[in-house]
Amino acid sequence: MPELLNIELMNWEDFWDLVLRFFFNLAIVIYIVRYLYYEKTKRKDYLFTYILISLVVFFMVFLLENIKIELGFALGLFAIFGIIRYRTQQIPIREMTYLFLVIGISVINSLANSKVSYAELIFTNVALLLITYLLERVYLLRHESRKVIEFENVDLIKTTNRLELIKDLEERTGLNINRVEIGKIDFLRDTARVYLYYFESDNQPNLADDYRVDDDNGR
Repeated sequence: MPELLNIELMNWEDFWDLVLRFFFNLAIVIYIVRYLYYEKTKRKDYLFTYILISLVVFFMVFLLENIKIELGFALGLFAIFGIIRYRTQQIPIREMTYLFLVIGISVINSLANSKVSYAELIFTNVALLLITYLLERVYLLRHESRKVIEFENVDLIKTTNRLELIKDLEERTGLNINRVEIGKIDFLRDTARVYLYYFESDNQPNLADDYRVDDDNGR
């Protein structure tokens, strides 16, 4: 094949291998992110992030595979993205798990070589897809969400007043609260950080949005 600056202009075998794996990987990631994750959380910000990170990781690993970094490079990249934290907020455990999943799938699909058959590759992807589906739609039908608020009535945070605390929070937020946890207590300002846990299925979709409370990072 003709070359330009010692780089092949076209390698049809590698090109079609890239295209085939790209659309296969994209289909798997979109189904997981759009139809499993997004249907439960309605978080468009993470939907955007997961798809783009997956594509970037896939192309990076696939195009650099021939530089003989292979497994060491993949594990290093996997670890870097696996512990990623945005400067504005910490990623919750659920979102971090999905991030770990889409990166892992992208690395697997891009690094598979001649020693890995398409049957093995498809089985691996389908297995991950099926397990994620079962966990989201079958075994974990009720997704417990969390909100964080700064609560000013510190008298109610006592263990003996837990029922009164939940009742007061339900009246303020309009949420059917499943349980609460008490975080940092500031006796100088008479405030406490309270974590509210509730099931999405027990609340109207607009109730949590109408009442402005903090996210998982307490910001």
